[in-house]
Amino acid sequence: MRQTEKERGEFSIGELASEFEVTPRAIRFYEDHGLLAPRRAGQRRIYSPSDRTRLKLTLRGKRLGLSLSEIRELIDMYEPGRDERPQLERFLAVLGTHKASLLQQRADIEAQLSELLVFEKKVKKQLKRR
Repeated sequence: MRQTEKERGEFSIGELASEFEVTPRAIRFYEDHGLLAPRRAGQRRIYSPSDRTRLKLTLRGKRLGLSLSEIRELIDMYEPGRDERPQLERFLAVLGTHKASLLQQRADIEAQLSELLVFEKKVKKQLKRR
């Protein structure tokens, strides 16, 4: 009986795309940016458990709004069995920077909304006069 790729700890692009609900094109994009490194069997890409984990972490980073370079930096720092403190400290720094950026964006949006409300009131007032 022949083992499936999953039983051997290998995954096809279709399996990963299905599991993580992304397109094969997205997976190839992450590969092009150095986040994944499948081995090749002819034209086929064969992904390892490590590639699967890297894809999972990449998608988590994207959900957090991190850039691909930030995600790659954090993932590349990880090595099983090594002290993960440097990676965690860097992750915390990246999260802090990203949080500060989002807070600034929120403040900018709130300021713009306030200005819009002021102008909206002025325009409505002018319309009532006419």
